[in-house]
Amino acid sequence: MTTADELIADYRRNTWIIREQNKGLTHTQALTQPPYNINCMNWVLGHILASRDDVLAMVGADPLFGSRAGPYTRESEPITEDGPGVVSLDDLIDLVGKSQHALAAALSASGNALTEQIEDEETLAQQIRFLLWHDTYHTGQTDLLRQMSGMNDAIIT
Repeated sequence: MTTADELIADYRRNTWIIREQNKGLTHTQALTQPPYNINCMNWVLGHILASRDDVLAMVGADPLFGSRAGPYTRESEPITEDGPGVVSLDDLIDLVGKSQHALAAALSASGNALTEQIEDEETLAQQIRFLLWHDTYHTGQTDLLRQMSGMNDAIIT
């Protein structure tokens, strides 16, 4: 059975990795479009935040990213340059940290709802666990995206 503490710890780990993988990157570097069918660092971070907003809503908390999520939702167009609606790297990293605190507070306050609230034959915890997997999937992409944006280092060894 998944507990709030386990979910919080896993989101905390992902937040740490995201911060580490973005140290020293500029906003321009975060917009570097890889030569493959994947999105840039900026899009991935915004997409993670949009998904974290979904988790916050599931546990009755207010979203953090809100209306800024549009360019970062599933199947949105790749972000290839700065422009209207593109959130700065500094703001994205700040919001990732804030989302961690908001998730921790909301999950801690969710009480028995994680195991007792059932929708489509899954507990709330099981639904959130899938979104955590999604968060971790995109967090893993940040290592390659860092290198593709021009860095040649090993942040996490």
